Amino acid sequence: MTAAVLTISDSCHAGSREDASGPAVTARLEGKFHVRVKEILPDEQEAIAGRLRELADQGVDAVFTTGGTGVAPRDVTPEATRSVIEREMPGLAERMRAEGMKITPLAALSRSVAGVRGKTLIVNLPGSPKGAVESLDAILDLIPHIVRLLNGETGHS
Repeated sequence: MTAAVLTISDSCHAGSREDASGPAVTARLEGKFHVRVKEILPDEQEAIAGRLRELADQGVDAVFTTGGTGVAPRDVTPEATRSVIEREMPGLAERMRAEGMKITPLAALSRSVAGVRGKTLIVNLPGSPKGAVESLDAILDLIPHIVRLLNGETGHS
C-alpha cells in the first residue's frame, strides 16, 4: 500500500518551526505503507485541495494530512478535504475523536474529516504529533480493509 503524508502548517512551511507531526505519522505508517510523498503545505485551502486531488488522481492508496483541523481562523484542512472527496467516511473521524476523548477532552475540538476520492482514502489528523499518532492508531487497523475494498476486493466474486 502506498501513502502520502502532508503536514499543513504555515509556520512549518515558512521554516520558522520544525515539523514534528509529519515525521511521527510517517514513522507510525512504516511497515504498513510505502510512504511515497512527505510534504509541508501552508494553511491555504486551494493549495491543500489541489495537492489532495493530484495525489488521489495519481493513485496513492491513502493520504494522511496532519494539522489545520482545529478552530483557528486559518484551520481549513477539513474544508479543503470536503471539496475533494466524493464520499465521506464519518465513522473514521468519529472513532478518532472518541478514542482521543479517552485521553483528553480537547479531542472534541478536532474537525477532522475522512473520505474517499476515486480509490484513495484521505484522512485528516490533528497537528500535534501525539494527537496525530493517537488518531491514526484509532483507525490504523481498518485502513488495509478499506484500501482492499476501494480496489475492488469485495469478496463477493
